Amino acid sequence: MTGFDTRDSGAATGTGDRSRPRAALPALCLTQIVSWGIVYYAFPVLNPQITAATGWPAGATTAAFSLGLLVSALAGIRVGRILDRHGPRAVMTIGSALGVTSLLVVATAPNLTVFFVGWALAGLAMAATFYQPAFAALTRWWAPDHIRALTVVTLAGGLASTVFAPLTALLADHLSWRHTYLVLAAVLATVTIPAHALALRAPWPDAPPTTAHADTGESRTERSRPFLLLAAAFTLSAFTMYAVVVALVPLLMERGYTTSQAAWALGLGGAGQTLGRTLYAALARRTTVTARTTILIALGGLTTAAFAAVSGPYALLVAVSIAAGMVRGNLTLLQATAVTDRWGTAHYGRLSGLLAAPATTAAAMAPFAGAALAAPLGGYSHLFVFLAAISMIAASTAAWTSPDTDKQARSE
Repeated sequence: MTGFDTRDSGAATGTGDRSRPRAALPALCLTQIVSWGIVYYAFPVLNPQITAATGWPAGATTAAFSLGLLVSALAGIRVGRILDRHGPRAVMTIGSALGVTSLLVVATAPNLTVFFVGWALAGLAMAATFYQPAFAALTRWWAPDHIRALTVVTLAGGLASTVFAPLTALLADHLSWRHTYLVLAAVLATVTIPAHALALRAPWPDAPPTTAHADTGESRTERSRPFLLLAAAFTLSAFTMYAVVVALVPLLMERGYTTSQAAWALGLGGAGQTLGRTLYAALARRTTVTARTTILIALGGLTTAAFAAVSGPYALLVAVSIAAGMVRGNLTLLQATAVTDRWGTAHYGRLSGLLAAPATTAAAMAPFAGAALAAPLGGYSHLFVFLAAISMIAASTAAWTSPDTDKQARSE
């Protein structure tokens, strides 16, 4: 194939030195910041202005955004299969163009129906441009040293909210929400479309050969006990993680802190996320894959419980938020390497898409579920206790995906 299909079995077979396009890593760092910052993080900033200007219920506009996340989860499975076969160039370039189109639809939506359509299109763009395709590209091009490349790109991606949340707020101070989205769409088009089209042109290596014990075929792998348990653990963990992020501001305000103090605590948690990612490589060298999966998910539960137990002083709450962010940062890299650490890179795109789909679905449902559960549970403090318990169940589930279980599943 020619054009956008970068597969070239003659140029890189996957058995020797692999072609590592020099521009790919910096380009993906840049496009992850811009894509996440504009398609994802701009919405929470603009949503109050959207509802005020249109009269649309906040629940409805948030549901449209969540629809995008659900579409992303479902589309990610198919996107992963395409990535395995043809590489990231066409997927991510078309995904960027689709992201621009979706924002134009959102910005000009005359009613909620069109607004929902715009976010459904955005979900397709997320599946084609966010972490999963970037991880697939770096895993194939950089293996076996892919952890370093994944760490670099997630460190950059962690800056998305830092850059674009205040930038979006600044634009919104001078423009309507519609014109703000139009400006952001122009930035997305200018940066991401040419970056993906030009920087991801290297030949796509064949998947490396696998041994009888390293791979049992993608269909058998996805039905194996370790895979199903891992998917369950990540799904429960994702639900609690995203529920905590969304519920943190209401929790702190319930305890008498100002909106500004709550926002700073949440933002500094994002800084902790970036810090945590710098530590993952060292953790990976010192632990088995099952041990670090169990430990990190359990630490997520402990930090969630700490939020429930600690009501002050404010500096201590900020410290807990930073610690929770560090755990979230490590969990991102844990999920990025979960497939390769257990089953190799041969079917990374599809298997990672299958692994991420239920977790992304849970993440989309978490804001609504958390808000709905807070009142019957007796407030946000009790909600955090409940979420901590779910995290511990997830950690217990992850503990059963042991190397011995993995080997047994592969040899069946």
